[in-house]
Amino acid sequence: MSTRAYGVRVVQDPAYREACFALRKEVFVGEQGVPEDIEYDTYDADAVHVLAVREDGVPLGTGRLLYGEAAAAKTGGDPSVGSLGRLAVAKEARGLGVGAALVRALEEAARARGLAAVDLHAQTHALGFYERLGYAAYGPEFPDAGIPHRAMRRALRP
Repeated sequence: MSTRAYGVRVVQDPAYREACFALRKEVFVGEQGVPEDIEYDTYDADAVHVLAVREDGVPLGTGRLLYGEAAAAKTGGDPSVGSLGRLAVAKEARGLGVGAALVRALEEAARARGLAAVDLHAQTHALGFYERLGYAAYGPEFPDAGIPHRAMRRALRP
């Protein structure tokens, strides 16, 4: 894939939301074997979704932010902590900085909602990626969709 410019946007348009879901299906269901019936959940309706799109309109990556009650089960019940998740980057776009740009856009969305920190459940092979972005792992390893994960957190500066 070329290194053409791309932008990251908060999704408002239903067509962009469908692009988010298609990327998640490609990465999580297609590549990683996550059952499709657990990839999508009720949280999708109210989550903040972001989408990285190449200048020619090709979707490159997506992620979502849960906050408030939706995040409580994933963050230990602290209303000041959001939950970043469903971060997926198309195979041909990996290594171009798309994942980091998505994380930063989700963190900005969290700050805009007054959140003090963001948690995430990282696949263990991706711990180094998140550590480079300022996240610290905590707690034991656990399986999610049959894939080993660790919880991570990053405090947000206003």
